[in-house]
Amino acid sequence: MFSHSRRTGSSWSSLPAEMKLSVVEQLDLDDIRNFANVNRESYMLSIPSLFRSVNLASAEALQQFAATVPKPYHRHIHQLTICTKRANDAPGAASPRVSDALCELLPHCTQVEQLTLNLAASLAKAVIPCFKQLLSLESLCIDHCGDEARSPLSERLIVAIAASVPNLRQLSLDRITRSAMHAPDLLGARPFVPVVRGDEDIPDHPILGRELRLPSLLALPTLKKLRIRDTHLGDPQWECTPVQCTLEVLDLGSCYHESNDYNRVCTERIMGNIGHTVDECALNTALTSQTFAHAKHEQKPLKKLRKIHLTPLFPVENVVDTLTTLSESPVESLSVQCHEDDVVDMCSALEDFLNLRAERGEKGFYQHLHEINVSTVSDLSDALDIGVGMKKRVQDALSGESADAVRRLQEYCRDLRLQGASATGESGASLKETTDTASEKPAPGQERVSTAGEA
Repeated sequence: MFSHSRRTGSSWSSLPAEMKLSVVEQLDLDDIRNFANVNRESYMLSIPSLFRSVNLASAEALQQFAATVPKPYHRHIHQLTICTKRANDAPGAASPRVSDALCELLPHCTQVEQLTLNLAASLAKAVIPCFKQLLSLESLCIDHCGDEARSPLSERLIVAIAASVPNLRQLSLDRITRSAMHAPDLLGARPFVPVVRGDEDIPDHPILGRELRLPSLLALPTLKKLRIRDTHLGDPQWECTPVQCTLEVLDLGSCYHESNDYNRVCTERIMGNIGHTVDECALNTALTSQTFAHAKHEQKPLKKLRKIHLTPLFPVENVVDTLTTLSESPVESLSVQCHEDDVVDMCSALEDFLNLRAERGEKGFYQHLHEINVSTVSDLSDALDIGVGMKKRVQDALSGESADAVRRLQEYCRDLRLQGASATGESGASLKETTDTASEKPAPGQERVSTAGEA
């Protein structure tokens, strides 16, 4: 027994460092922590895995990490999540110096690929140059989790940060506030959209210059996926800013200060300018044929669109009209999210859409569509994002009228399939239901209704 243990230890000691690191990487986090306590060599071998994903849940945690963790360890971070909300709000408690801590931490995170910043307040402009050194960073998520009225997050600061990342491919923004410098028309005017003042001191960008407004994000050549939620998108420059990127995924939210019609026009204007390259999009607002009236390119907007996501904010009464507007796009997949109270109405709207598709089948109406996915959310924070920061959540199974509505929708697809199959000598598409189009079983409450075109 003793000789076997000694041989095992000798075998481990004889392995090259690269092979040892590969073995450690296969362990789960708890096992890695236990392994790190064996001896100094085990601890050093564990460092890359222990620091691969770091989550700093408060401003105090950020400050402590920046001050105490050796800087050479920072280079092992690949996924970094930082929240700058204070853990201690007690009167008299020292206020953490968030911007200083970020300036200490970020320049040493040379291998970070995904960075999520949940910011309770704005940052000092001294933070901006730190992002130039993040050569491996491809995915950046910035979420304002503070009070927009008291501590807004300026679009000028955020655009300056995003434009400083050399190889940014995915950008997700939540609750970014317009700057008075770029939106003077919003000052003191109804509906009193929050506006940032005093951000003129943000340094000019080498390429964008003083134009640090949200539409200038379209000038980032490496950007592929863009998500903007709960942000005012009324800047007219969205319609005419030259597009230097090839966006594949577009997820546009709406501004809760503005009306549905206003948000719709903003979305249509943006789609008209950049929609010609989009493969996948999420919609919070309805679309009309005016989307194509805003087209700025020879190629018609959304001619490459294959995946459509309707968020819980999408108005049920506009489902058929919006899908009809997008009928010339080669859509293959439609996913719909709604609150459980809206499932019955949403399934009814989808039945109307499928009925229209069956009627126009011979004309090629949604001939490429093969999947419709209906899922429910308990609140807006449960909504799945696309492309950027995508999450999977396990949900409770539907019951009562909601479950019945989904079953009726599935049965309706079966009926449509039979109608298509009974037609002879026609090349129109028929519909069929499949129980699972994914490689894994859907989570409870995420029933899948799929439609597939057959020649």
